[in-house]
Amino acid sequence: MGKFNYQQDFDNIDFRQHPELYQVGRGEQGVLMVEPYKSEILPHWRFKTPDVAKASAEAIMTLFERYREQDDFVGMDMARKFIQMGYTRARRYANYPGGKKYAKDRSVLPRDIDEEKAASAAIFKTYWDRLRADDDYLKRKKAHQQKQG
Repeated sequence: MGKFNYQQDFDNIDFRQHPELYQVGRGEQGVLMVEPYKSEILPHWRFKTPDVAKASAEAIMTLFERYREQDDFVGMDMARKFIQMGYTRARRYANYPGGKKYAKDRSVLPRDIDEEKAASAAIFKTYWDRLRADDDYLKRKKAHQQKQG
C-alpha cells in the first residue's frame, strides 16, 4: 500500500464517477475530502450523547449497506471511515475536556474521563468492530487495494 495522495484535486473529483482514483489509505485518511460521500455521510455523524451516537452509527450503517447494494466500495469504505472516526473522536472527547489533548506548549494535558463520551465511543467501536470483521467488505477492500492502492 502506497502513501495516501493528499495532492489529488479533491475539490473537482467525483469519486463515485471515478472510483479508480480512490485510495483506502490508513485509518481515516481522506474522510473529509472524498465527495460525494463526505456530503452524504457527514450530516449523520454525531457523538454528543450515547443516544445520538447510536442513531448516528445506525444511520451510517444504513448508508454502508446501501452502498454495498449498489456495489459501491468507495461508499462502503467512506462509511467505515466515519464509523471509525466516531470512535476516535468520541474517545478523544471522553479523555480530554473539549477534545483538547495538547496544551499550547505541546505537552499532553491530563485526562479527565467523560463517561458519556466514553459510552458514545463504545457504541461506535461496536459498529467499527463489525465492519472490520465483515468478510464481503474485506474482500472488496483487498480487491480495490490491489487495483488502485
